[in-house]
Amino acid sequence: MFIESAAVHLQAEIDAGAEVPFELGSQTGRRRRGATPLYSYHALTGAFITEHEAELARLPGYSESAKLLEGFDGLDRYLAAVGADLSSRRSRPANGRARALSAITALLADVFDEQTDFELHPERLGAALERLARSEAAGSDAVKLVATLHGLTITSEELLVTAGLTIAHPDALEGIPDGAALSGAHDGIEDHLVVELTLRDGQETITDAELREAVAQGKEILKDLLRALRLFGDGRVALGALAWTRVGDSGWDPFALGLGGRPHGMLVVTVEQEDELRAFCNLVSRRAPHGNQLAWALRRFELGCERESPYEALTDHLLALRAVLEPEGQSSGLLAGRMAALCATPEHRLELTERILAAVALEQAVIAGRSLKRAGGQALMREVADHLRALLRDVICGHLSPELPSVADELLVSQQHEELENDTHLEEDAAAESGLPEPEREPVLF
Repeated sequence: MFIESAAVHLQAEIDAGAEVPFELGSQTGRRRRGATPLYSYHALTGAFITEHEAELARLPGYSESAKLLEGFDGLDRYLAAVGADLSSRRSRPANGRARALSAITALLADVFDEQTDFELHPERLGAALERLARSEAAGSDAVKLVATLHGLTITSEELLVTAGLTIAHPDALEGIPDGAALSGAHDGIEDHLVVELTLRDGQETITDAELREAVAQGKEILKDLLRALRLFGDGRVALGALAWTRVGDSGWDPFALGLGGRPHGMLVVTVEQEDELRAFCNLVSRRAPHGNQLAWALRRFELGCERESPYEALTDHLLALRAVLEPEGQSSGLLAGRMAALCATPEHRLELTERILAAVALEQAVIAGRSLKRAGGQALMREVADHLRALLRDVICGHLSPELPSVADELLVSQQHEELENDTHLEEDAAAESGLPEPEREPVLF
């Protein structure tokens, strides 16, 4: 048995002079206020075991134990219950193997909790194994939801977004529905990912009403995830039309997810970007706008991402930009200049202004049904979408004020002042070189 081998090895380390570290804590109990506190020492057995993980991994039975735990249905619940920290496994913090190895360390720490030696006590071993077994039993009525993601790939096998929500390659997850595993081939798309969402831990029997409520909640979580992914990348990610849910070990039931769109291109998330993506998804979930112009613009951006035709998406994206940049109305003609002020450096603002005006002209051609065979149209539509995504992302992240028209106007006024000062200095330099008196300047009234 691996635990017995681990106990022998760790005790040998103690006998050779190694020491279990201690933590000093204070206890005041029922003593009166101001009384001298009593101090106690707690053996940090778990920290000692963690320091010797590499040696334990070479012991007989370690690999077999890891394989058993990797396929253990209650693994995630067990890790959550013991408060296991996966952050130290930087290479692949979310894959099944890493979770299994963390569970081995957590189980050993439970068996020898606060011991200064590694004598194996049968009653403590039995209690620790029972706690592990209860993690599987607690999931008898667990509710899971599985969906497919297209237009996104990850370099890890699995990416844990948050507790209970995982993005993975289909072959990295066991027991998923056949439709999710084969979705890419069915849709004519070469590659796809799977989203697995645990909606309930299953500690109590679920009623039909609770199941419907859980599935509705799951759909909202998937919508939040999709919104964050589109803002994180280039807006081309899509969820599959079907999703699947099941209770406990019952069969998978398919249902229409109600989200449209097809992916365009591929957003790649590397291992180095995983922490950034987790933090960004959490931030978007907390800061997504509601009931204002920014929320309306964000919804138009999402609708544009779901259009079959990029020409139809162009109108969605321009409508979103007008909502947040041109509250005076389209007739004001302020959209292009304000967008250039926010999205381009001063030397490139004229160029971007012309590009936005060209996009507006392209939209009018779409509305009028005129020929759309114009050079650069596809690139122009992608550019508009990218600028909109960047503005929405910066506002949600707090990098830009939601009062975008005011911010843009201030930038334009600042640029005008700078250009006026530069022109004045050029006139003064020219007058100095010619020997003529400096020209009189009219007062600046703004």
